[in-house]
Amino acid sequence: MNIDGATRLYAIIGDPVVQVRSPAVYTAHFAERGINAVMFAAQASRESFDAAIRGLMALGNLDGLLITSPHKTSAMAFADELSTRAKIVGAINALRREPDGSWTGDMFDGVGFVGAAQKIVAISGKRALLFGCGGAGAAIAAELAAHGARSIALVDPSEHRALALRDALATYFDGCSVTVGNDGATHEIVINASTIGMKEGDGLPGDPGVIGAGTLVGDVVLRPPATPTVLVRLAQEAGAHVVTGQDMHAGQLDAISAFFKGVR
Repeated sequence: MNIDGATRLYAIIGDPVVQVRSPAVYTAHFAERGINAVMFAAQASRESFDAAIRGLMALGNLDGLLITSPHKTSAMAFADELSTRAKIVGAINALRREPDGSWTGDMFDGVGFVGAAQKIVAISGKRALLFGCGGAGAAIAAELAAHGARSIALVDPSEHRALALRDALATYFDGCSVTVGNDGATHEIVINASTIGMKEGDGLPGDPGVIGAGTLVGDVVLRPPATPTVLVRLAQEAGAHVVTGQDMHAGQLDAISAFFKGVR
C-alpha cells in the first residue's frame, strides 16, 4: 500500500506495546479492503497516558484507537458516549471518532474470547473459573454470563475489584451464579485474564484445579506459539481445548473493524 497525506490513522496505546500484533493485523486488513489507513503502536505509561491520548485524539486524521493494558479503565474518561457493554464492564478497548468529532467507546475483549471459544464448545450451562477482573476479565465475564454460563468464580488480587464485578454481573445476569474466590470446584472453563504469563518466568495465575480433555482453557496473554504461558502449556499437555490470546484478538477483528467507521 502507498502511505500518503490522505492516509487515515489508527493507533493502539498501552504499556508495554512491544508485544502487540494489532498494527500488522489491522494494516493488512485495511489494505485487503482497499482502505487507505494504517495502525501504529503508541507506548504510554500510566503517568503519561492522559497527555498521550489527548495528543493522539487531537490529530485530525486519526479515526480510532485500540486500548490495551493498563489503560482500559482510564480511557473511559475520554469517551463522550459509551456502549451498554462498556458500562457493565467499566472499561473500553476501542474508541471511534464520530463525524461530529465526538468519541464513542466500546469493549470487545469478551466478544473476541467468547467468539473464539464458541467455535470449540458451547458456553451455556458451563462453570467457569476466571483469573483477573480488570478490563479484559470483566469483559469476558460479562460475555460468559450473556451466553448462559451457569456460574463464574472470580479470582483477583484486589478483592474490591472482584466484588465490584460480581455485583455488576448480578445486576444484569440473574441467571448466572457469580462468586468471589476459587471455590475449589471442578470447572469446565478456566481463563487467565490477568497479566501473569506476560513475563518470562511467570507461573500460573492461581490454582486452575483439574484440567482434562474436556476443559476449555483460555489465556489472554499474547505469547509466541513456541513459548506458551504455563497455563496454556498445562492445558496442551492435558489435551484440553485452548483459546490463546491470538485467538481472542482474531475473534475481535471483525467486530472492531465494523465498529470503526468505514472499515467493513
